[in-house]
Amino acid sequence: MIVDDILARLLYRDALVLVIDKPAGLPVHPGPKGGETLTQHLDALRFGLPRRPEAAHRLDRDTSGCLALGRHAKALARLNALFAQGRAEKTYWALVEGGPSEATGEIDLPLARRSDDPRSWWMKTDPAGDPSLTRWRVLGRDAATGLTWLALNPVTGRTHQLRVHCAAMGWPILGDPIYGSAPRQGGPGLQLHARTLALPLYPKKPAITVEAPAPGHMLTGLAACGL
Repeated sequence: MIVDDILARLLYRDALVLVIDKPAGLPVHPGPKGGETLTQHLDALRFGLPRRPEAAHRLDRDTSGCLALGRHAKALARLNALFAQGRAEKTYWALVEGGPSEATGEIDLPLARRSDDPRSWWMKTDPAGDPSLTRWRVLGRDAATGLTWLALNPVTGRTHQLRVHCAAMGWPILGDPIYGSAPRQGGPGLQLHARTLALPLYPKKPAITVEAPAPGHMLTGLAACGL
């Protein structure tokens, strides 16, 4: 079992929203291959409500970090609107192979599916694809390994956006077996973590800002880059 105690992963709770620290390796929703999912554990987060909370956005199976859950249908609708309107601010930490020479920048490359097969989620850069924008900032470097620690801010929310954008720039995310150089089995794990999430959910209050601690599988690389 990947989640031994989901309550220990609860980062924030109020009447409308929960934010949890999703572990790497756990899909949010069931897939065609079956297996353990986050959804199976959400009943433990009802806190007296008649129904379990539901995820308001997506995180890849192998991405860890902040995931927002709506506690009931109206809350979920409000959260879905924030994400659809691009008002939810997300910052990811990534360890990439190589890295940019500049300190900051952005990647503006449209994305489309590689295949017409509706079961395939693999993506590619494509001038005819959907507009996709990622902003990035260097947080640290490790000359010995050639790794760079980046903060990534996806302005749009396309499938696999950060992974495809980084790979297209020539610095794939470490541990990525689809868009990078990692093996399908036995690799270091995808070095991508949803570090912070800011939700302007209440009009007269500051945005809810939540931070997830760096996951264990990224600590060695982050420390080498200066964390």
